[in-house]
Amino acid sequence: MIRVMVVDDEALIRTGFQRILEAADDIEVVAAVPGGQAVGAAEEFRPEVVLLDIRMPDVDGLTVLAALRRLSPAPVVAMLTTFDMDEYVETALRSGAAGFLLKDTDPEGLPFLVRTLAEGGTVLSSKVTKTVVEGYLDAGTRAPDVQRLERLTERERAVLALVGEGLSNADIGTRMHLSTGTVKDHVSSILAKLEVAGRVQAALLAERAGLLEPPRGREEE
Repeated sequence: MIRVMVVDDEALIRTGFQRILEAADDIEVVAAVPGGQAVGAAEEFRPEVVLLDIRMPDVDGLTVLAALRRLSPAPVVAMLTTFDMDEYVETALRSGAAGFLLKDTDPEGLPFLVRTLAEGGTVLSSKVTKTVVEGYLDAGTRAPDVQRLERLTERERAVLALVGEGLSNADIGTRMHLSTGTVKDHVSSILAKLEVAGRVQAALLAERAGLLEPPRGREEE
């Protein structure tokens, strides 16, 4: 069972996400709480995946994210937002969030996204992926990022390219004929060498440096 916690200031949102996720046989919602209770609930129930509202009146979602990241073991956190242009998204990704979802995400796809997070993958809402990626592409020059990629071995670059596709460690292992543990070691090495906090940041750095395919829609402009 994948242990999930939902954190949102609106009870209706918490209840809706809980009912959708608990309809899946392999997912258990261990807590559904407002922001002020999030850290205490995480310490008590030890969720593997947290869906965290990025904007809450009682406590800042980014503050909760930082506190959750300090737990050991730290849960995988994906941010929830109502806005496809939320200015906090970039900060959340740089702070170690594994991705973000709009609150109107297709309910049928939500369990799959949680499974992806639990397996070490990344999730970016299809409605806003292009906006976020292009924001990173426009932030700074390409040359420093190319230089940072030069720190990686050829095998690590290949792993990073698959991370950029949103694949989990298990899926990368299958694609490259490696054990999941070996892939996990490669990913840890990649994050350390690139000096980034998580997989999303590593993938976006690689995109900006030209390692990955251009984001869909960019070539059409």
